[in-house]
Amino acid sequence: MRPPAAAAAELERLGLIAPDGEGWRVTDQGRARLARAQAGEGGFLAQHRALARRPVEVDGAPAELLVDLDESPLAWLARRKGKDGRPLLAAHEVLAGERLRADFTRGQMTPRVTSNWSGAAGGRRAGAGVGADLSDAALAARLRVSRALEAVGPELSGALLDVCCCLKGLEEVERERGWPARGGKLVLGLALASLARHYGYGEAAVGPDARGALRVWTAPE
Repeated sequence: MRPPAAAAAELERLGLIAPDGEGWRVTDQGRARLARAQAGEGGFLAQHRALARRPVEVDGAPAELLVDLDESPLAWLARRKGKDGRPLLAAHEVLAGERLRADFTRGQMTPRVTSNWSGAAGGRRAGAGVGADLSDAALAARLRVSRALEAVGPELSGALLDVCCCLKGLEEVERERGWPARGGKLVLGLALASLARHYGYGEAAVGPDARGALRVWTAPE
């Protein structure tokens, strides 16, 4: 690598390149700067996040979920193991929760509408932002959220919204809802199992999205 002398001096001053024999080499800082520039908006966050892509089907079409493993409470729980040595959440349960969260985000729904959607049914709209300004994609996402929560039922859907969509930790959910310690883990597990069945994930695939859906999903090492 042989940049012009003036440019090389400036790049070296910034710590982006370093002498390497008769030429120069790009430093780790330089590679990070390049990655950020190529990523454009949001590049800095992408550098410092643990991101993973998960394949899913949405309305019969293949799609991908981009999961922030550092931010997602589900991913955090999936990395923890119980006394039996098994992960606290199965991979297909994590995928179901992240799919719900993706639709929640696409539908431009905010945390303050949690209680409004805990008993959602039949595609009825609720929450902020409903109106002509919403795109067809956002309205379709809201409908998918409504159907998913209706399938899970009002007794369990609140835990899904709290943890999957509002990114609350289990201890916070237990405190807010007055549940006993470790009660949140039990309710969330039941809710995610029901949600996974609705989406057709796992061996017992049922619900409107079961046909042609991903049946088994294995997390990377």
